[in-house]
Amino acid sequence: MKGRAGAVSPQRHGLWINGESRDGRAGSTVTVEYPYDRSTFAEVTAASVEDVQEAISVAERAYKDVMRRLPAHERARILRRTSQLIGENADELIRIVVHEAGKPVRDARREVGRARELFDMAADHARQIEGEIVPMDAVSEGENRFGFALRVPLGVIAAIAPFNSPVNLSTNKIAPALAAGNSVVLKPASKTPVSALFLAQLLHEAGLPAGALNVVVGPAEVVGEALVRDQRVRMVTFTGSTAAGQRIAQLAGIKRLALELGSSSANIVCADADIVAAAKSLATSAYMSSGQACIRAQRLLVHASVAERFLASFIPLVESMRIGDPFDEATQIGPMVSEGELQRILSWIEEARAAGARVLTGGERVGNTVRPTLMSDLPASTRLAREEAFAPVATFATFTSDQEAVALANGSSYGLQAGVYTHDLDRTLFFARELEVGGLWVNESSRYRQDNYPFGGVKLSGIGKEGVKYAIEEMTELKFIGIKTGPSSSIL
Repeated sequence: MKGRAGAVSPQRHGLWINGESRDGRAGSTVTVEYPYDRSTFAEVTAASVEDVQEAISVAERAYKDVMRRLPAHERARILRRTSQLIGENADELIRIVVHEAGKPVRDARREVGRARELFDMAADHARQIEGEIVPMDAVSEGENRFGFALRVPLGVIAAIAPFNSPVNLSTNKIAPALAAGNSVVLKPASKTPVSALFLAQLLHEAGLPAGALNVVVGPAEVVGEALVRDQRVRMVTFTGSTAAGQRIAQLAGIKRLALELGSSSANIVCADADIVAAAKSLATSAYMSSGQACIRAQRLLVHASVAERFLASFIPLVESMRIGDPFDEATQIGPMVSEGELQRILSWIEEARAAGARVLTGGERVGNTVRPTLMSDLPASTRLAREEAFAPVATFATFTSDQEAVALANGSSYGLQAGVYTHDLDRTLFFARELEVGGLWVNESSRYRQDNYPFGGVKLSGIGKEGVKYAIEEMTELKFIGIKTGPSSSIL
């Protein structure tokens, strides 16, 4: 296959079960489109419910027979070797990401580099999973008793990943799960399954035992629901929409959940901020990868006294962004992932316009994306004001006090990450206390993320934490062991 648009011959892929590729039994295929020109990039055979059940059975066997007993140093070796293999195969993986997600090549390169670093980080943490000593003599009846708690893997983990960062958001789930000694059944987004299948092959080449990672592809109502309902699955880790997360919570039963859901991240620019630097940061945050990121800057809240200066810097930056072929190194804005998503956001823009909102820049279709758009004066009833846009569209509003900025930012059902631009320490601490979010960046946009801090939201943005160390904690449980070493005052 050639790497550029117009020169792609589709390849056919199977599922990945028990360490090998094989056809699914659904009797159908999933078509993977290249979003830039809507040509067919690949065909992947779809899984049936029976395929999902087999993948879970294989994963359960791999966990019980191998993974839970695999020494930490061996888990670390496999993860480290996977990182090396990602580096050796980076060009191919980047090519896959650009073709299936439509992500500009510069963004895809960053994504693949971050995934490699994430596997390295997981390898480090695999060697450092610790329990704790419990001081049993803290109570009178605990004399001559010794207690400790071991951190042990959960078992089979169902990982459900979205399309927008197909390598990194799959890795965010796979690497910590394997580092902890679990096995995984991964369901990638149907729009972007090829990178997940490629990752599975690299892990296999790195020495991961057969069955420890399985990849099943197909519609959420078949493949996803079969995974989530199965009681052999001990945890579901999911990144996607709030509606899908709520459906998972209804179906899952008694199992661990980590749900990274929607957002409409607020970014607050205070009067004392470096306005030019804030505008540059937020222009990139709002529109990079066509705005298809949950933590990108959707709502820009700017102090009224600096609003004109901010817009004078922000709008020219946005209007100069290059839209085009994702394989062109100069391209900053690539296509939206599908025609359906493009039509959705265009309808939202028109709804807001009809309700009286103003378009400050953009607002129209260009090729298979939307020109980077900034809107103001949005009525609260519009979908752009209420919901996650997941597109190159941001909204603009002003405030006159810190308290008003907090009220505007918190007036959302979401609470994933936020950004605040200020050089005032008291103001920083005020926002840190008052903003209802899982994470706050100061003098950085809400879009920034790295994988060694606890990442996760509040309200309808989800439950649970990612970040390698914190994901491992989610994917393990503490098992207590007590030993009586001599006589005590207890009647037992």
